[in-house]
Amino acid sequence: MGLDNINQTWVREFILLGLSSDWGTQVSLFLLILVMYLLTVVGNSLILLLIRLDSRLYTPMYFFLSVLSLVDLFYGNSIAPQMLAHFLSAQKRIPFHSCVLQLWASLALAGSEFFLLGAMDYDRYMAVCHLLHYTAIMHGGLCLALSASCLVAGFSNSLMETIITFQLPLCHNVINHFACETLAVLQLACVDTSFNKVMVAFSGFLVIVLPCSLVLFSYAHIVATILRIRSAQGRHKAFGTCASHLTMVCMCFGAAIFTYLGPHSASSVEKEKMVALFYAVVAPMLNPLIYSLRNKDVMAALQKILEKFR
Repeated sequence: MGLDNINQTWVREFILLGLSSDWGTQVSLFLLILVMYLLTVVGNSLILLLIRLDSRLYTPMYFFLSVLSLVDLFYGNSIAPQMLAHFLSAQKRIPFHSCVLQLWASLALAGSEFFLLGAMDYDRYMAVCHLLHYTAIMHGGLCLALSASCLVAGFSNSLMETIITFQLPLCHNVINHFACETLAVLQLACVDTSFNKVMVAFSGFLVIVLPCSLVLFSYAHIVATILRIRSAQGRHKAFGTCASHLTMVCMCFGAAIFTYLGPHSASSVEKEKMVALFYAVVAPMLNPLIYSLRNKDVMAALQKILEKFR
């Protein structure tokens, strides 16, 4: 009896179909993903280093950014190294326990990032709409508590979703994805997965819809406050403090909503793979670029560090 006809008790490993079966395409993807992965590691590590070394960046906004960079650093390492190895492998195998760990880690870090984006949005809301009380409200203790709460919420949600996913009896071991992903693993189940899909939708509501709603509500107030500023220079400065965060929010929430909350069908699997690839590899790479190239304080800190080595 083969692995394709037995249940979860006997599944020792999974086979990932990946993004393509064409060798030339896989080599091209290997080189592309390798460059993106290296940029992710270097970029997010640089952000952490700059915030640590430059006292001008000891503010709530950069504290949250440092936590976000740390999450992106770990998130990239939960998927990209395995993808790179599989691009050059004839058989894209992953042990059962490694699949469970990857699903849990990727969901935990992704969920934590969504909650962090919500916390960063609250910080921008306070900075623009309640500037006079900003320093008193956004003190170090609150920033630490918000960050810790985001991580706990993300990891707890992931643990719940991972447990209910892998307690199902599995009739197949071939995953039509480049990584262990919830909806792809559910396709292997021998039983009805309606309850699991409801829980995925509920999890998506908690992790994606709620933070996204908070962002929309806050930015409605932020925009209204900015429009009441009389000087064009003042409006430009106020909007500049939010532009980077708003760009990151639109990118991350948009990709996640399409992947997990949109209609799911066999014809959309390949598109969902590409969106998942964007979120898992591209977004963590773009985070430091978005927050550094559009941020004078970060660029000034980088220039200060570079001058020391001249």
